[in-house]
Amino acid sequence: MTDRRIHSVDVARGVAMVLMAIDHVRVYAGVPPGGPRPGVFFTRWITNFVAPAFAFLAGTSAYLLGRRLGDRGALARYLVTRGLILVLLELTVIRVAWTFNFDFGHYLLAGVIWMLGWCMVLLAALIWLPTPAIGAFGVAVIVFHNLMDFLPPTAGEAIQQSSLSWLWQILYFGGPIQLGQNGPTLMVLYSIIPWIGVVATGYAFGAVMTLEPDRRNRICVALGTSAIVLFLVLRSLDVYGDPRHWHSIGAIQAPAVLRFISTSKYPASLQFLLMTLGPMILLLPLADRARGKIGEIFAVFGKVPMFYYLLHIPAIHLAAVIVSLAREGRVDPWLFSNHPMMNPPPPEGYMWSLGLLYLVFLAVVAVLYLPCRWYARRKTTSPAPWMRYV
Repeated sequence: MTDRRIHSVDVARGVAMVLMAIDHVRVYAGVPPGGPRPGVFFTRWITNFVAPAFAFLAGTSAYLLGRRLGDRGALARYLVTRGLILVLLELTVIRVAWTFNFDFGHYLLAGVIWMLGWCMVLLAALIWLPTPAIGAFGVAVIVFHNLMDFLPPTAGEAIQQSSLSWLWQILYFGGPIQLGQNGPTLMVLYSIIPWIGVVATGYAFGAVMTLEPDRRNRICVALGTSAIVLFLVLRSLDVYGDPRHWHSIGAIQAPAVLRFISTSKYPASLQFLLMTLGPMILLLPLADRARGKIGEIFAVFGKVPMFYYLLHIPAIHLAAVIVSLAREGRVDPWLFSNHPMMNPPPPEGYMWSLGLLYLVFLAVVAVLYLPCRWYARRKTTSPAPWMRYV
């Protein structure tokens, strides 16, 4: 495996990490997650590519790490350890970064890092299977999980009323889970299914990344194009692959083209994943050629995704505090509520303009570049043992 192959993964992941900051600035800007206005709609829509790329390439990186280690047992131990660390970080450090409060007794968030952590734990069991079997498992989960949409209402009610309803929420349905009679509410934003399918498919895709460049690029183009075409076919038929049938949501005052590409993310539908993973895979050959300054900048962020993630939420939150102080002459208490799931609506007149949102986004990413570059170099030249996990 050459550095060139790693570079393409780092660039693609770096692009995803940068785009992610747009959505997280949006949270503190008080801008709604989508809507009929194209500017607001695409501010949210473009960030839909982030979680699929993040999860898929996490699987790919696990495969490449396994090749370097040459020991499945060592890889399994690493995945379990790192996965549990990610879950712990989500429930502690990241939760405080989102909220700037310590009200653990009322609110915990099961976000993307929670999901990725548990998927790593599950992947530690899957890696003992042959790589084609792991890939087949992942594709099957992605393709068939929307069969759940056809459950009769009585079955859905039975699941919600069963003693294991909390497990179903974690695995698939998401939503609030009350932990004990007087315990906190765990808000499950990212369920495990279908994301374990995305991670497993990404792991099998790692085998493609070890091929010689021309063959690898041809496979990427074929896979990416096929996913996009399948998305267009399924979305046009509007029968299977997404519970939100765009033909029947005409009550939403938005152009048809916006409704067509407005797919379900929670849980991520088959159509959502085809729409987002297809272009990402298709563009990997271009990422492989991104050797200029811009490509290297994205690669820096892609080499240290967890370090970037841990820094960017408090940095964005602090930037929002500064903006509030400059605009209102005070720090709005809303910024200390339970973002991003259980906070009340922003106060009247608080919402930022899109121009300000994107200005803060660019400023935060620029500020984070230097520490990320330092950390990436440190991991390469003189890494501490704990750096393998962050």
